[in-house]
Amino acid sequence: MKMSQKRQSKKSKKALKKKLVVSAICILAIFISISCGFIVYHYNDIKYWDNLVYPKVFVNNVDLSGKTKSEAESIIKKQYSDKIQQKKIYVIVGDKKYELSYSNLSPSYNIDEVVSEAYSYGKDDNILKKYSLLKEPKVVNYKLKFSYNAKPVKALADEIENEVNSDPVNASLKMGSIGFEVIPQQDGVKLKKEDLEKELSSKIDGNIGQNLSVKAELETIPASIKEDELKTVDTLISSFSTNYGSISSSERANNIGLATKSINGCIIMPGDTFSFNGVVGQRTAAKGYEAAPVIIGDKVESGLGGGICQVSTTLYNAVYKAGLTSTERVHHTLPVHYVEEGMDATVDYGNIDYKFRNDFKYPVYIEGYTSGGNVAFNLYSNSAVAK
Repeated sequence: MKMSQKRQSKKSKKALKKKLVVSAICILAIFISISCGFIVYHYNDIKYWDNLVYPKVFVNNVDLSGKTKSEAESIIKKQYSDKIQQKKIYVIVGDKKYELSYSNLSPSYNIDEVVSEAYSYGKDDNILKKYSLLKEPKVVNYKLKFSYNAKPVKALADEIENEVNSDPVNASLKMGSIGFEVIPQQDGVKLKKEDLEKELSSKIDGNIGQNLSVKAELETIPASIKEDELKTVDTLISSFSTNYGSISSSERANNIGLATKSINGCIIMPGDTFSFNGVVGQRTAAKGYEAAPVIIGDKVESGLGGGICQVSTTLYNAVYKAGLTSTERVHHTLPVHYVEEGMDATVDYGNIDYKFRNDFKYPVYIEGYTSGGNVAFNLYSNSAVAK
């Protein structure tokens, strides 16, 4: 009886297993049948989108749904590449306005790359995934990258700098019939070019919209000599002159006149040092200097600018009489006839200079002139230093 029950139990299990297998096969067959039916039914719908951008695919917020790749490229180029050419940026400098057109910047976007990405979206997925993207699309927004040529930006900054920048002009003195006339100083202006270039670079972008405007910053460069400082110059503090007319050739006289004219009107502020070579500069034919006798070592030879040592010597003696400090002076190797021995000051551009320092608390004004074969220097300052 027990053997019979065991056999019956085994048969039941086999039957059940067989039923389960058959059921699974049926279910699989039904699934495959449904899937095949789904594929067959929706194949044409999915196939329709093979050459089109999937729904809700955007590039820079422009909807490209249902567009071919070439249509999508055309739309984005028209929307961005064409419109960006019309954009302008204005630079305001004081009461002037400068214009920089984006068309000069060679602006560009990576349109081909981004449109290809947008077009390819979903194309490599399986058919079920494609169906899901088409049936219940989600917004996908690709972004363009903008680039441009920065050279025109720098060129504009250079142009503005050249037109705007101005050097300060110191206050100056002009001899009048009853005293000095003080000509006021003029402050200089300097464009903050690096700041402008940085701001332009930060403002220039690929956004399509209104033109941009940037205000350039200017820096005031104050003059080093102010009007109020020169008002203290009111008194002649020393004079000295020497004669050159009786012994000078026309060339030597010409050189003396040129050098004296260079020095006339110089103002030395308190603590500053006057340099003869620095003020007169190199003696060249281009400046009008001519060859004339000059002491070189223990010989007298012909040299360009010969005779100007009489100018430096005359100035030295005026400085000496005023009680100012000569910080650099060399006398000739041979005596000169126009001053006492040892009271001369030779100069040679690039080698020997004559310098003096203004140790007064007030500016010193130099008046230099030639007249009737004489070269003369008058030094002016405040009455407090007059002797």
